[in-house]
Amino acid sequence: MLYEEVLESLGSLSDPAAVAGMARFGIASRNTYGVSVKNLREIAKRTGKDHFLAHRLWSSGIHEGRILASMIDVPEMVTEEQMESWVRDIDSWDICDQCCSNLFSRTRFAYVKAVEWSRRSEEFVKRSSFSLMAALAVHEKEICDERFVDFLRIVIRESSDERNFVKKAVNWALRQIGKRNLELNEKAIEASQQIAKKNSKSAKWIAFDAYRELTSKDVQKRLRLKTSQKDALAQRRL
Repeated sequence: MLYEEVLESLGSLSDPAAVAGMARFGIASRNTYGVSVKNLREIAKRTGKDHFLAHRLWSSGIHEGRILASMIDVPEMVTEEQMESWVRDIDSWDICDQCCSNLFSRTRFAYVKAVEWSRRSEEFVKRSSFSLMAALAVHEKEICDERFVDFLRIVIRESSDERNFVKKAVNWALRQIGKRNLELNEKAIEASQQIAKKNSKSAKWIAFDAYRELTSKDVQKRLRLKTSQKDALAQRRL
């Protein structure tokens, strides 16, 4: 699809009621069409992967155009400079999370940027750090546990940030790391206990919410089953 055709598709799917609903969840209505993620994924299927179209869509400043850009860009073609440029443009939590999950987490710079951005002061840059950590915990099966232990140290360090969009991402990263396997679950629970001791409302909310989920029967059962299946597979390979 051509750039103009994509814009026409976005315009045809515009939903003012959805825009109003998004505003209630902290998403600015400026340059926003109210197109659902489901419909954006359908457009992404029609365009296919296209690095240059992704750049044009991002540069458009259109809310859904930027989410679509993250869906169709080619991770192998993304440069560190592009990531720095795009992360500075992010102005909403949904663009942040979609961009980190769809694109940034699949680049060769993902781990480095997760660490670097955690020390940045801008709200959505810092959120991107923890959104990246969460995405890596879910999608990247080959990353060693030690890297996630590094992330947990950062989670503890940054857990006192009182900004809503940051603290929710810190909590998200902590929970996703703790659901990766039993070993990391134990370390994430320990991290939540350390965070709970901080004199910070944000830290206490992060800690208690994560602890509740990570120690729940459902999570523990799922992780034990996952471990048993992994052990059984390893035995068959012997």
